[in-house]
Amino acid sequence: MLVRIVKMSFAEENIETFLANFEKVKLKIRGFNGCQYLELYRDKHNTNIFFTYSYWNTENDLNNYRHSNLFKDVWAETKPMFNAKPEAWSVDKVVSLQ
Repeated sequence: MLVRIVKMSFAEENIETFLANFEKVKLKIRGFNGCQYLELYRDKHNTNIFFTYSYWNTENDLNNYRHSNLFKDVWAETKPMFNAKPEAWSVDKVVSLQ
């Protein structure tokens, strides 16, 4: 399983638009073939910073999403709202305790 973490920072005036757009597309992203999990987090102190965590069966599944029309549409709408360059990491889960 591959975990994808994306850090995004938005201009204050764009946060509500981002959240509304995420609400519209979250089920489509989560329902994309190979996506097993999706969460959105917001920094407690820097409230213009958000993180997505998504779990993918394989790196190929993530790449299929990243090259899909869904991703292209989401990214085209989201990218102009950033106030800093987004950062992304693909990581392997080493330990998980519940």
